[in-house]
Amino acid sequence: MKLGYTIVYVADVPATIDFYERAFGLKGRFLHESQLYGELDTGETVLAFAGETMAAMHGLKIRRNCIGDEAAGFEIALVTDDPRAAFDKALQAGAITVSPPLEKPWGQVVGYVRDLGRLHRRNLLARLRLKDRSTADRAMESAGSRLP
Repeated sequence: MKLGYTIVYVADVPATIDFYERAFGLKGRFLHESQLYGELDTGETVLAFAGETMAAMHGLKIRRNCIGDEAAGFEIALVTDDPRAAFDKALQAGAITVSPPLEKPWGQVVGYVRDLGRLHRRNLLARLRLKDRSTADRAMESAGSRLP
């Protein structure tokens, strides 16, 4: 078995996909004609967004992501060679700073933002962890394992 999809329920699928394209340079892979489901091209594992109404259609009860609430208990970790530039680009696209990029004791640079905070009352509040790929790769090689 392998992880194939991460699906996040959001209030506005097209706006969320548009944000991720502008903020992080990801490319839209698919948007259903209903506008209730869309995917981003993120490599082997698909990052997808589904409209909150889709949860009910599948018989699921979810806690909606609202800007006034604490962030959901997960992260979408994006890896880049330049986390500081990625962080600035995300802010220009409307992301909200949670924690600016800082160098961790193991040499990895990590920053956190909230997405769509300025665009919608209800939105995804997952923190995006922007990792420095080259530093992370070197740290993992020397540690012999994957870093969080």
